[in-house]
Amino acid sequence: MKRFFSDLNPTLRGFLIVALIAGVIVVLQLYNTLAALFLLARIAFLLAIALFVFMVWRDQRHTISMWSTRARYVFYGAALLIVVDFLVWFVRGIPGRDAFAFVVTLIVGAYAMWRTWRDEHTYG
Repeated sequence: MKRFFSDLNPTLRGFLIVALIAGVIVVLQLYNTLAALFLLARIAFLLAIALFVFMVWRDQRHTISMWSTRARYVFYGAALLIVVDFLVWFVRGIPGRDAFAFVVTLIVGAYAMWRTWRDEHTYG
């Protein structure tokens, strides 16, 4: 049996594992447990994003403090926009057209941060 699974196509093996897990959830009626795990995963994802942003800011805060006032306001404003965008996603979810607005807001905030960073690091 071990040889059968080792010789099996990896994609098919993965689908069989996913089907097995889905079957266990259905048979044992673990829907509420799955919902709780999904909520915990969303919270962990939000905390991971916050930790990453904090660590990047902590490493670069001295450099950012030497920027012009306008550049700091734009940079921190865009970061705040992205944080609020993720919080709205976390609290309300993003069904339908809201998903498009979420992605556009995320792109606009990231572009504003990138453009400000690039403008402050262009010497010439």
